[in-house]
Amino acid sequence: MNRSKFIDYLTSEKNYSKHTVAAYKKDLDDFSRFCDLEYDLGSVDAVAYAIIRSWIVFLVDSGITNRSINRKMASLKAYYKFLIQTGTIQSSPFSKHKALKIAQKIAMPFSSDEMQKLLSEIPFEDSFEGVRDKLIIELLYATGIRRDELINLKIKNVQFTPDTIKVLGKRNKERIIPLIPKVSSLIQEYLIMRNNLDSIRDKDYLFLLKSGYKIYDSLVYRVINHYFSIVTSKEKKSPHILRHTFATHLLNQGADLNAVKELLGHASLSSTQVYTHNSIATLKKVHSAAHPRSKK
Repeated sequence: MNRSKFIDYLTSEKNYSKHTVAAYKKDLDDFSRFCDLEYDLGSVDAVAYAIIRSWIVFLVDSGITNRSINRKMASLKAYYKFLIQTGTIQSSPFSKHKALKIAQKIAMPFSSDEMQKLLSEIPFEDSFEGVRDKLIIELLYATGIRRDELINLKIKNVQFTPDTIKVLGKRNKERIIPLIPKVSSLIQEYLIMRNNLDSIRDKDYLFLLKSGYKIYDSLVYRVINHYFSIVTSKEKKSPHILRHTFATHLLNQGADLNAVKELLGHASLSSTQVYTHNSIATLKKVHSAAHPRSKK
């Protein structure tokens, strides 16, 4: 079955994560179900674009956002590209498809004052969980790593001479990120408390629960939401906003865009450029304050 072969291709050849592969599979299953119910089609391998457009209309009427619809279309487009590569079909029904327009949402990073207040003024408990939670925030802010990269960070990939971490990013791409001394010291403090846990089940991983098992997604979100609720009224508080904050603060201080790209593990510069809007705003303020022609 071509869909099964496609899923195997995404897993074994493209090295996509389980989460990404599951999303592709769900999109294909949803489209197949729609074609079966609306058009009595047993296979979606050879469909006219009119049927795809009909599904788009159905999704819009169902209240699904344009962004989510575009993601579903990207899954289908990749599937038909795969069918062409394997010689199953001669042309893709997506040849003239145009993505739906979406409103650009600008994620607001935490300010330098908010970060300073949280990490210097807000007390964390002097306990394993308190030190761990502070380290989670410090490491996300100091390195810009993704939530999954933090959760799956292994002790063997933390080096103190020199102070670096090795991160396994998307599509199994590794990158080395330097650690600032303050974060390196906090890791060493945390490791002492970690070694004193009654039981360590997931011994390879740096971040553990008190029970000794590896931390999980919702715990990281909970930590970020709890502590940042103390210092900010911003609605969006997540690990990704800390990643956004890391990039924005570096760029605001004059960091090279390509260097930030490498630290973030982006495949292309365009992915990094989404973080530049706040830097541009800062530059405008500096320019306005310093340029002779800006004075009234």
